[in-house]
Amino acid sequence: MSNLMYNNMWHQTQEALNSLLDKESQKMTEPQKNKVLVFQMLATFYIKYVQIFRNMENVYDQIVHPQKRMLIRKILDGVMGRILELKNEMVELEMTEFHYFDDILQDMKLSPQQLDVPIPRYFLKERLEVIKGREKTLARILDECGLNLPDVKYAVKSIALEEAVKMIQIAERARQGRLRAMFMKQIFLQECRAREMKLLGHKLSDTTLAALQIQKVWRGFYQCKKTVKEREEEMVFLGMKPPPLFNEVSDAIVQSEQVSNLRDELQLKHEQKYQEALVSIKEDLRLLEGADIKEHLQDQIRQWFIECRNLTGTFPEYPNEEEGGSAVIFSNKTPEQEEDEEWKMSPSLFLQLMEEGNSLYKDMWMNKDESWNFPQDYDPELVKEEKRKELEMEIRVQVDELMRQELKNLKLAVNREIEPQPRLKKGKKQNKGRKGRRGKRGKKDKDLTADRTIESLYQELVEEGLLIQALKVKLSDYIGEYSYLGTTLRQVAIEPMPSLLDVRQLITLYGILPLGSAEVHERAPLVKSLLLAGPPGVGKKMLVHAICTETGANLFNLSSSNIAGKYPGKTGLQMMIHLVFKVARQLQPSVVWIQDTEKTFYKKVPQAEKRNEPKRLKKYLPKLLKLLRPDDRILIVGTTHRPFDAELQSFCRVYQKIILVPRPDYASRYVLWKQIILRNGGEVTNALNISCLSKVTDGFTQGQIVHVIKEVLTERRIRQQAHKPLTAIEFITMMTNMNPVYREEEESFKNWYAKTPLGRKRVLSLTVGGGKEKEKDKGKKGKKGKKKK
Repeated sequence: MSNLMYNNMWHQTQEALNSLLDKESQKMTEPQKNKVLVFQMLATFYIKYVQIFRNMENVYDQIVHPQKRMLIRKILDGVMGRILELKNEMVELEMTEFHYFDDILQDMKLSPQQLDVPIPRYFLKERLEVIKGREKTLARILDECGLNLPDVKYAVKSIALEEAVKMIQIAERARQGRLRAMFMKQIFLQECRAREMKLLGHKLSDTTLAALQIQKVWRGFYQCKKTVKEREEEMVFLGMKPPPLFNEVSDAIVQSEQVSNLRDELQLKHEQKYQEALVSIKEDLRLLEGADIKEHLQDQIRQWFIECRNLTGTFPEYPNEEEGGSAVIFSNKTPEQEEDEEWKMSPSLFLQLMEEGNSLYKDMWMNKDESWNFPQDYDPELVKEEKRKELEMEIRVQVDELMRQELKNLKLAVNREIEPQPRLKKGKKQNKGRKGRRGKRGKKDKDLTADRTIESLYQELVEEGLLIQALKVKLSDYIGEYSYLGTTLRQVAIEPMPSLLDVRQLITLYGILPLGSAEVHERAPLVKSLLLAGPPGVGKKMLVHAICTETGANLFNLSSSNIAGKYPGKTGLQMMIHLVFKVARQLQPSVVWIQDTEKTFYKKVPQAEKRNEPKRLKKYLPKLLKLLRPDDRILIVGTTHRPFDAELQSFCRVYQKIILVPRPDYASRYVLWKQIILRNGGEVTNALNISCLSKVTDGFTQGQIVHVIKEVLTERRIRQQAHKPLTAIEFITMMTNMNPVYREEEESFKNWYAKTPLGRKRVLSLTVGGGKEKEKDKGKKGKKGKKKK
């Protein structure tokens, strides 16, 4: 695509954002009491922001103009944050993490796939060198320690030369025997046919009958082939089957990827030119306009001295550097304007960011003529304007020092005044006291490794196995489908199990977006910890690795089994936690993973696990969460397949967000079977009934399905597909030895989730009369009781 195309896309997206901001400002001022209408409003805004986010992310990734990209990035972060804020509002309103927008999507004529929140590509592209350097360092340390995972190789037993020759001879004689047997079989069949021809010679002499027989067979065969072909063409036409070359990469896609790579290179070139221009243009301005700016500022300040002297009879007090110097004197703001700005401030931290970006777009780019800038390089006039302001601020600091001295001289010469010594204000003393207190607090949290470098701490954690290498897994590899019955089930008061696509969206919103963007993490509703609960094999571990892959985050493993025997004692545990979180802060973003986290919060520790001390971290985790600040891009992720074994109260105190990861439903299984078979070299033909496989494997997890496919699709079986297509029975036979997740086990997870804080609120909101009416009744009973007494 061309630069013009992406510029047009940006302008259209900005128009959509502008109208959405206007609508949101109008709707938010209107009081709403009906919860259904409020949710409809929030959901509509959420869906529209997701569409804007998708377009804006695409524009930011492909546009090459460096100054435009700075503005788009600002708006992109604002849209991301607003999506998270609206999601938080919907969660608090409906008391559930999962929402369904079927009716709204139908009104807006959107498909469920368009609700998928994209992961910005700049998370990795702009940190590519840092991530690669860190991966090299990690691989080097693992190699030096011998901890690197070797490639899976089958053990080869060495044998003597005589035995090897004997084995080759046996194999060769067997091969020759098979060939001889086939040859003798062919000779035998030829003899049988010759014998039959002699016996039935008079019947076969009629060539006309033979020709008719051949024609019948051929016409039947040809018509069957033709019918199959027409049926396939009809299925393709109806959209029930993909075209023949659907899975092959087209030339257009290859060309598009090449153009995208060229645009990436052009982005880097333009960015380098822009950064160089920021320095060179500023120096040119300093040489050409620096003296004039300095003289203009001095004349302006001298005029202020004279005007104040004429009005008040005395010279004014010169503002301090902390107050802003002479810049405060000539600011055009009035008290009324400041009050007006404060009144316009929205409770959202991102609406203001988007409005600022939108106003900048209108002022600078909306009607700008760029016919001269065909290659979309930086605009030198905008750079001059920006750098002129910076240069004026730098020169103003120098001018302020000169003019302060000049003001002193004027006072001495005209009024014979001696400037009094500045007295310390009470406020400053209070600040000193506060600083002292902070200093005392700082002494409590001593740096236990102040004399060590981050590189040495990093190496120690890798050697101890606490910092591990994340598997290269993308979130898109977590295959699932949208829940098409969610709204219908909720209308009949049945709480549906979330779909895999819902889980993937929550991982994006709570894990990937805040970790990937520092701006979003600081301002969005802060999520410090996340719990993934579900039966074994549903992909909890994969989701943890996907968060690290998509954000380039470090992965720390603080599972009870991994820390057993390491850093013993109370001081050792404190040192381990200090090391992990110091490195995690310095090399953020970081993910701290606690696998089988229910062991940390056991109700009763089993006798077999007492030696490993699984509850070592129980007391420290709540304290660590309090120490995490908004600018610490650290996420604690716990995974569990037996949450029932943990103390619920302490469990929920540590994990802010609890996500229930279910077994796949029919739609997800259908997509999963098809995609995983194709990815492992299989071919989906009419002989393979995917729908049958999806129905039969009800209750089986994604992990079990993937394992079966890999077991069936060996190299030998893949080679045989040309003459022996895959069938469903091959996969079903392999699954007979596996145990599915039964509905009772799934219900036990739902019942456990209903006991969590958010689950209890959801149940209370669904009860007849609602929670508020119950509370009123309790209050009335209490009053009656008091009266009786």
